[in-house]
Amino acid sequence: MPQTTQAPHVVVVGGGFAGIAAVRAFAGANVRVTLLDRRVYNTFQPLLYQVATGGLNPGDVTYFLRGLRLGQKNVRVVHEHLASIDHANKRIRLLNDEYMDFDYLVLANGVTTNFFGTPGAKENAFPMYSRSQAVKIRDALFVRLEEAAHTPGTDDGLRVVVVGGGATGVEVAGAFAELRNAGLRPAYPEIRGDAFEVTIVQRGTEVLKSFPKRLREYTVSELERRNVKLHLGAGVAEVLADGVVLTDGTKLHSDLTIWSTGVRPHEEVDAWDLPRGAGDRVVVGRDLQVDGRPGVFAVGDIAITPDDLPQLAQPAIQSGTQAAKNILALIDGRPMKHLRYFDKGTMAVIGRRAAIADILGKVQLTRGTAWLAWLFVHIMGLIGPRNRLTTLAGIVTRYGFPFHRKQIPIVGDVPTIRPSREDRESTGRGEPSEERETPPAEPSRD
Repeated sequence: MPQTTQAPHVVVVGGGFAGIAAVRAFAGANVRVTLLDRRVYNTFQPLLYQVATGGLNPGDVTYFLRGLRLGQKNVRVVHEHLASIDHANKRIRLLNDEYMDFDYLVLANGVTTNFFGTPGAKENAFPMYSRSQAVKIRDALFVRLEEAAHTPGTDDGLRVVVVGGGATGVEVAGAFAELRNAGLRPAYPEIRGDAFEVTIVQRGTEVLKSFPKRLREYTVSELERRNVKLHLGAGVAEVLADGVVLTDGTKLHSDLTIWSTGVRPHEEVDAWDLPRGAGDRVVVGRDLQVDGRPGVFAVGDIAITPDDLPQLAQPAIQSGTQAAKNILALIDGRPMKHLRYFDKGTMAVIGRRAAIADILGKVQLTRGTAWLAWLFVHIMGLIGPRNRLTTLAGIVTRYGFPFHRKQIPIVGDVPTIRPSREDRESTGRGEPSEERETPPAEPSRD
């Protein structure tokens, strides 16, 4: 359909699952679409844990947002933050103090980590909700491994604590165990196998509580087979630099604490003058329009519908598409339709040839069959052929036969670890010459 200068202007905030689904639904329509996102790329969050554990490159799970214009000319991409919304005049203010008028607004900017006010969590735990956070975990992992390798002893090693027993926590813990068992033991002979521990801490008494009992039991057996410890029935009361204190008084030593439980809207949403509901999410009707805000829609994780849909990829994709359809209906003078969510099921991978899938609430898969189903869904969920090919290659070389026996993880910049004088003396590595000065550090080129 030819475009006109008077075509309605739709602003979509957020380039995640929901935002991109909404943008794509406007393809061929006589509308002007502006996609507003603070980053230049979309992140495929379900595979971030693979980046965090050295299985994939960061670029494998990200897509250049401006690439959307290659197949959709009615899209403009702007990289900035949404600061405030003038609902009466249908105008938004960006963080750089520029203003943008809109006819319709779709809020799809997702959520961020919720630490629930836990003391020390923000300072000492590693969240994993963005590409930069996943890379930070990966780099911290190898720094700690190098430190452990240079300070051998009966109590030295690496302890990883994963907070949260949902799908993300299980996948993270399974990936760490897979990396330890296949890739790191031969690479770090200085670290005893039992000195690299992976523990899941879950407040409830079960992991993956949203899955059927049979799948939960299978998951526990596979985690235990991979020597992943489970500490159930106690939450985290405090996160320390060297461990976590649980609500039952237990203290677990931790060199790397991964926070994989709880999300909340970004703080800037507080300034947008929107009704909020459970979980501080934006309240919308079944047509996905924000209560009391005509022409403003909220979709994906940031929104709470009357049916309280889960904060997962499929509800985000379907809600983004339906919001776009409802905007086109308003433009054409047609009635809007309610979102009819189709639950395709959920799945989680535990490790090589071990996964679970609950499909349509009727079919339950485990083992290799579920793993192949998980692989297909996640590869096809990526945007762009290059990302699909590189991710498939990365996962096959990590889990496939015979590559899994000699995993070579992807690492970043890890600084040289030099043992202290005391460590050298205690391990018999000799003393540094008193006449030789320590060379100055090279200046950073970053």
